[in-house]
Amino acid sequence: MRLRVIGGAVAGGIALLAATTVLTARSGDRTLWPPASGASSVEIHVVNHGYHSGIVLDRVAMAEAAERAGHAALIAVAHRFENYRWLEFGWGDEGFYRNVPDASSLSFRLAIRALFWPGNESVVHAVGLNSHPSAAFPTSDVVRVPLSSRGFALMLNDLDTSFGRGFGAAPLEPLGPGIYGPSSFYRGAESFHVFNVCNHWVARLLSAAGLPTAPLLATVPPGLLLDLKWRAGLVPLPKL
Repeated sequence: MRLRVIGGAVAGGIALLAATTVLTARSGDRTLWPPASGASSVEIHVVNHGYHSGIVLDRVAMAEAAERAGHAALIAVAHRFENYRWLEFGWGDEGFYRNVPDASSLSFRLAIRALFWPGNESVVHAVGLNSHPSAAFPTSDVVRVPLSSRGFALMLNDLDTSFGRGFGAAPLEPLGPGIYGPSSFYRGAESFHVFNVCNHWVARLLSAAGLPTAPLLATVPPGLLLDLKWRAGLVPLPKL
């Protein structure tokens, strides 16, 4: 009897999770994604670092689109990393992100504060790369995502607004060096909490570009990648 009750509770929990995932899922925009056959497209990559995810953009493509749209933060970052072929961007809680360079540095106290303390300030992490994302992150899952030119432009709108602004709406100066490679932290514009984590941020960028996303699944990187495979048909590149 006891096992039956436990089994029923587990089944009910799984059913509730599945229903919530479906009900909160965002449909894609077919006018934006996938890119139309023969139309120009821009390639980006989603990187799963285990407990955190980020996106990698072609720096030149980003810089050109940012110049056309007047995205001051992205123009400044592209200029700062002008000697690099790609740029990886991540977003997260300032205290957590700047003090937890990898999963082994994670502490219970930092995690609880980041997830449940109100008003946590955020940061954007920018990293310059000269190797292909698969080579730069050989132990990580890397998913290639082709975007339409319009979808890429809309995604950059959201990325630019992720940066905090100083006096006169100018982008803030870097807060300091990042956690790996040639990198910098910048002040973020949003608050970090359990319902707005780094992987939700990546999912919102993808959603802006027209891809279908599921916020609940995107709470953790494996869920984000599962959704990319499940509804967008995108899978990680082979490991090098």
